[in-house]
Amino acid sequence: MMQSNEHDISVVNSLITTTIDSANGFERSAEDADVPQFVEMFRSFAGERRQVVGMLQEHVRKLGGEPNDDGSLKANLHRRWVDLRDAISKGGDQEIIEEVERGEDYLKGKYDAALEDTKLSPETMAVIREAYQSVRAGHDKASALKHSMQNTTA
Repeated sequence: MMQSNEHDISVVNSLITTTIDSANGFERSAEDADVPQFVEMFRSFAGERRQVVGMLQEHVRKLGGEPNDDGSLKANLHRRWVDLRDAISKGGDQEIIEEVERGEDYLKGKYDAALEDTKLSPETMAVIREAYQSVRAGHDKASALKHSMQNTTA
């Protein structure tokens, strides 16, 4: 039985790493942001990501695996957050939101790929779908904010 869980554990652990990267990025961005609305939004996103991480880690434990508890400094998402921090230091709200959305696009893409993985068990797929709800909501909020800022500057 353990053999059949290895693929699920690997996929979920990969999502854990990417989701931790997202939470860390939002936390760093909240520290660097000057606009109270963004500080609050980034902290909220970080908190939501931490909840998703906990849920995914619990699923890996149920599968008999050892859940990841660390992000990846080499991750593409991490580079996005460095770009975001640079945008924040330039003080441009629109640049900040564009970088947030790019990071969210990357994270959403990782979940989209997992949701298309036909080798995953129905139980794991259900957990990923549940986690995806939070990821999708965050992505949609960032996208809506980006578009509203474009409309006000156009």
